[in-house]
Amino acid sequence: MKHFKLTFLLIVLLSMVGAKGYAQEYVTIDDIGYQLSGREASLAYGGECSGDLEISGSVTYEGTIYTVTGIDNGAFYECTGLTSVTIPNSVTSIGSSAFIRCTGLTSVIIGDGVTTISGYAFKDCTALTSVTIGNSVTTIGDLAFYGCNSLPSITIPNSVTSIGDYAFRDCTGLTSVIIGDGVTTIGNQAFYGCNNLSSITIPNSVTSIGSSAFSGCTGLTSVTIGDGVMTIGDGAFEECSSLSSITIPNSVTSIGDYAFCGCNSLTSITIPNSVTTISGYAFKDCTALTSVTIGNSVTTIGENAFCGCSSLTSITIPNSVTSIGDEAFNVCNSLTLVAVDLEAPLAIVDWTFSNRDNATLYVPQGSGDAYKGAEYWKEFKEIIELADFTPCATPTISYKDGKLSFECETEGVEFVSNITLAEDKTGAEVVPPMNRKVTVYAKKEGRISSDKAELVIEAPDIKGDVDGDGVVDVNDVQTTINIILKK
Repeated sequence: MKHFKLTFLLIVLLSMVGAKGYAQEYVTIDDIGYQLSGREASLAYGGECSGDLEISGSVTYEGTIYTVTGIDNGAFYECTGLTSVTIPNSVTSIGSSAFIRCTGLTSVIIGDGVTTISGYAFKDCTALTSVTIGNSVTTIGDLAFYGCNSLPSITIPNSVTSIGDYAFRDCTGLTSVIIGDGVTTIGNQAFYGCNNLSSITIPNSVTSIGSSAFSGCTGLTSVTIGDGVMTIGDGAFEECSSLSSITIPNSVTSIGDYAFCGCNSLTSITIPNSVTTISGYAFKDCTALTSVTIGNSVTTIGENAFCGCSSLTSITIPNSVTSIGDEAFNVCNSLTLVAVDLEAPLAIVDWTFSNRDNATLYVPQGSGDAYKGAEYWKEFKEIIELADFTPCATPTISYKDGKLSFECETEGVEFVSNITLAEDKTGAEVVPPMNRKVTVYAKKEGRISSDKAELVIEAPDIKGDVDGDGVVDVNDVQTTINIILKK
């Protein structure tokens, strides 16, 4: 192994010859190798170091003082005895693979002079539990902290503008990540597989989220995307199985392939008017998704975009859409309402809407015959013309003092509920004998029905000596029944 390290070092040194106008000289000072040039020194080899290391900001050789400005590529390659390192403010760059596979390294402090953490710099430092990144770092290179699976948290300062590809991939111990306000790019797979990360806030400075950037972050429950993001890359949040809600800002123009595929806790999504493309498989197998709002600038709904969204009950296709991909709504077995605000039917295939024989199709007034004659569209259970594609407002449910009531901002609606109320559909007394989920939606002739509202009514805690006579007997049972029936 020592022979390999020396060979690796020789290659590194040879690649550096002539890099500056000064003649370069390799020297050893206190068992650490330095490359001297002018009045500057770069730390070239520290492979025999162990324990806690505080790198000096300057070294003296033959009476001349040299400022330490860099840590060269592979300088501490597989230095497994190193436990901590402090990098001084004089250093401006940390080279590629500088500390790769330093498996005993637990703590790193990066000084405020460093501007670049190069690729692979701390890759596979599996014991690393603490990293302080200086306030001058602008770039975190590809795979810089890949596989640092003991690292519990990281704060990326405002000076950083780019987080490289795979930079924190498989940092499975990460529970907290703070991304500074200067970051503009989050690279491909930057946080892939960080499955203990529970929340992330992407600042307004970020313009693009790379492919699979947070894919496989199975513990992620909350994501805030800043207003500067324009592109959500392919698979960006794929298989984030605990993610229950996310807000896509109006700055986003495209949602990539598989972007939210397999997010099976996601219950609702609003695609803003800024988005023009929902790419293939974008929301595939989001099995808990019950509500989708598609903005009126979307032109393309890709193949399999919502395939397998088995809880989705309704969808409205705006008149901006020019193509619906194959199997876009395949295996959406609860989809019973499809509203298409397009006078001329688009070309679709057999599996675009696989549940059409159980679904009602709403189309613009005067275009019913066109849909009834169009292949696959004509196979919907019922085709109804609408003059207004604005859906009824979602009702609110209230329950107070034993009275259940529904209200809706849309006037003249009929409430459809799993509980029968009085004739006026409101104000009924309901005291359930057990906890009961109430569901309701609003419908009105000539309008699209609303989304469904839900409320769980808890049963009263009735037990023991109900009638207060000091004895628990059959009379308490009758009294309980009378309370439930409100006699």
